[in-house]
Amino acid sequence: MNQNEHRSLEGIKVLDLSRLLPAPFCTMILRDLGAQVDKLEDTGLGDGARPTYPLTDDGMGAMFHWLNRGKRSIVLDLKSEAGRAAFLKLIPKYDVLVESNRPGVMDRLGLGYETLKQHNPGLIYCAITGYGQDGPLKDRAGHDLNYVSRGGVLGLTGPVGGPPQTPGVQVADIGGGLFGAIGILAALQYRGRTGEGRFVDISMTEAAVSFSLFGLACHFGGLQLPAGAGMLMGAIANYRTYATKDGAVSLGALEPKFWKAFCEGAGLPFDPSVIMPGPHQAQWHERVSALFKEKTTAEWVEFGAKHDCCLEPILGPEEVVKDEQHVARGVFTKRPTHAGGEVLMARTPVAPAAEGVAPKQGMDSAAILAECGFSNDEIEALKRDGITR
Repeated sequence: MNQNEHRSLEGIKVLDLSRLLPAPFCTMILRDLGAQVDKLEDTGLGDGARPTYPLTDDGMGAMFHWLNRGKRSIVLDLKSEAGRAAFLKLIPKYDVLVESNRPGVMDRLGLGYETLKQHNPGLIYCAITGYGQDGPLKDRAGHDLNYVSRGGVLGLTGPVGGPPQTPGVQVADIGGGLFGAIGILAALQYRGRTGEGRFVDISMTEAAVSFSLFGLACHFGGLQLPAGAGMLMGAIANYRTYATKDGAVSLGALEPKFWKAFCEGAGLPFDPSVIMPGPHQAQWHERVSALFKEKTTAEWVEFGAKHDCCLEPILGPEEVVKDEQHVARGVFTKRPTHAGGEVLMARTPVAPAAEGVAPKQGMDSAAILAECGFSNDEIEALKRDGITR
């Protein structure tokens, strides 16, 4: 793919007031699609992801580099009257604003959506929060683990008879960022038809509910199983992980044709009942587990390629970046730091490459202010008063 073919958002300007993971993930997607993303940080420590370990050689966190590649950074003190006035002068120049404060914070600053749309009627305002803008929990603090708890994800998972395991990935955080990007793209389409902006209210807990779709649909459709005993959670022998002689693989032979292909290749009798949970699964788990331990992971990968039965290796971090599929499609790349080093990151599926470098705090303040109509004297005054730097 040509590098310019993914720049569908070329010309769209995004002002990103968010921090940490969920909303910066949203604006990373927008940046990868060609939008200009300007990251607004306070005059103190700024985004808490900057010093989050592990750090690269320039003192910024590896995660911060990943999430904020290609963005620009402006520092502005929104708690000061002069800072808020400067902010209102910036707003007409932007198409999209993204923030992740608790509901009401921007209103208390006098910079809520109802105020901002008076300065920019076409503004798309996206707020990504834990529980949304209303409801009894709207002001409650939380993190991904809390949102997947409230959103039904953990209530479906195992092990059977024990407390659910903490997920290894941030389901609600990433989901909130994804749905934020979708909501913004839809709002931009709406504005293109009407000229009007939109308020996009994203709840990370509701994102988690969306990821619980299969389990909830099964439960309320009549297949009510103990937590961790769902069809896609290892309860059936043809859809689970297995230890090999030297590692582990996943078998996803969910449909009968794939389970049949596996059985024929492995010399097992084909039993269609394996695709449904039940007491017969214990015997099949034991039988298939013993079978997988007879060969190495590489041998099973070769088997899977030959028999087309949805069998793949379980890769660790070092193996993922070297995997032939990811290498062929250019998924991973290294981007420079500000100290001459490199940091590994992955492109998003909507773009052919991860481009740009994460900004130092405030390194683009003067340029952004000038683009928005501030004179050199006004910029120097803001610096002198500690409003920007």
